[in-house]
Amino acid sequence: MTVSANAIEVLDMTRRFGPVAAVDHVSFNVGEGEIFGFLGPNGAGKTTLIRMLTTLIRPSSGTARISGFDVVSRPDAVRRSIGVVPQAMTSDLDLTGHENMDIYGRFYSIAAKTRKERICYLLDKVGLSDRAGNLVGTYSGGMRRRLEIARGLLHQPKILFLDEPSIGLDPQSRRVVWEFIRNLSREETITIFLSTHYMEEAEALCSRIAIIDSGKIIAMGTPDELKSVVPGNDIITLAVENLTDTVAENIRQLPFVHKIGIDDGKVIIYVDSGARNLPLLIDEIRSMGRKVISISLQEQSLEDVFIHFTGKSIRKEESRKVNFLIGAGIPRKPGR
Repeated sequence: MTVSANAIEVLDMTRRFGPVAAVDHVSFNVGEGEIFGFLGPNGAGKTTLIRMLTTLIRPSSGTARISGFDVVSRPDAVRRSIGVVPQAMTSDLDLTGHENMDIYGRFYSIAAKTRKERICYLLDKVGLSDRAGNLVGTYSGGMRRRLEIARGLLHQPKILFLDEPSIGLDPQSRRVVWEFIRNLSREETITIFLSTHYMEEAEALCSRIAIIDSGKIIAMGTPDELKSVVPGNDIITLAVENLTDTVAENIRQLPFVHKIGIDDGKVIIYVDSGARNLPLLIDEIRSMGRKVISISLQEQSLEDVFIHFTGKSIRKEESRKVNFLIGAGIPRKPGR
């Protein structure tokens, strides 16, 4: 889909809880039709930012415009233009899938005929037509998440906010949700703002990604742009016969090698243009009278990018239990 204008504009937005800045002077734009990812560990400020952009809490300072409307001075206009799928699942377990959708449509004063048609269309899109009359309490986690995404689309928003859309799902359900999001982006005129702490999810879905940690954006760009800033954007792992410190040091001196490591008898080498330089690397090892037993070549990942900018690995944390009415992302203590 062609990106033609900015659907979201954020300038110097900050949110403090007591002395702690959960979001700290954040600025970025999201183009119309874009899938924009906000990637960071739990507690980095992703959900707090979404709550400001969706008018649930006011920024301490800074501004944001959603579909051209200021989030502070025009909150009603913002709410009419967005759909929100929060981290915490909020569909009613004691109602059917269709009933959950119907009540939501009534909140937006969608006419009965239009509401019925739209519900049928969306339940079919998410593969739940045959379960529309079943209680949501009988749904799997993946089915319930798909229902909630469909519900967020019922009033035909221009922008859809997805806060950790696949958190807590098994790998198969996660990929079903990913495929639906891809299809949604291709088939609907909609901008998607997705927050996640899953590296694979961000890379699989997003055209651009902002990496956030401790409330600050530390890097932003396409997945390829982000990976290209890390020195040695390919990783070659070699099992070398009779590997010694001397062999490792000679490898380290090669002009295309940025750094190396030794793990479980294998040498891990960070290089530029791995496919092109691999034959040169093998020739160098053979010139030392050593035999290469096995080879693997892989690209840098977004995990490597995160480590490069922060010096630490992204934290893989369990989803926090949240109060049904409050939802995820409200700090229980300053900074949480």
